[in-house]
Amino acid sequence: MSNQNEFFVIKAKENGVNVIGLTRGSDTRFHHSEKLDKGEVMIAQFTEHTSAVKIRGKALIQTSHGIMDTEE
Repeated sequence: MSNQNEFFVIKAKENGVNVIGLTRGSDTRFHHSEKLDKGEVMIAQFTEHTSAVKIRGKALIQTSHGIMDTEE
């Protein structure tokens, strides 16, 4: 499975969790952001434009590699 087809799930454990998409290429830049409130779930995937995702705030992240919990 290509990384570009891989889905991941983010569940906010508090209000105001920021999910920020970062671009591919020689210059990494922010290209998209979402704000989640407590209990909201976002299902996302890596694309030809998105190479990384930065998450700020308390959240659970589920990927094919396992479940991660952000620290306080």
